[in-house]
Amino acid sequence: MSTKRIFIAFAKEDESQRNLLKGQSLHTDSPFEYVDLSVKEPYQTEWKERVRTRIRSSDGVIVLVSRHTAAAAGQLWEIRCAIEEGKPVVGLWAYSSDHTRPSAMAGVRIIEWSWPAIASFIDAL
Repeated sequence: MSTKRIFIAFAKEDESQRNLLKGQSLHTDSPFEYVDLSVKEPYQTEWKERVRTRIRSSDGVIVLVSRHTAAAAGQLWEIRCAIEEGKPVVGLWAYSSDHTRPSAMAGVRIIEWSWPAIASFIDAL
């Protein structure tokens, strides 16, 4: 099985959930390479160019979806960029008690957070 490069899009408020996903990928026979691009600077053209390059080089994109997503300008841009670049995109509910679907995810499948569900998406890439 080849290693897959996955871009993770998340709202800054959901960084702890991103860290959990990172930890999960390290403590399993993970079939993917984790690409981390935490936002630590303003959303400027240069930042967007670097993110687009990383998205282009990925095999697919996992979006951590929560009530914060609808107001997360950087994450919303990453979702649009991934769709523009024709990358396979799947949403992953960041919290079991929060299934707030943002309009940016219209038409994008959102799955429950489970290793089999995540592996199924990655295996299909």
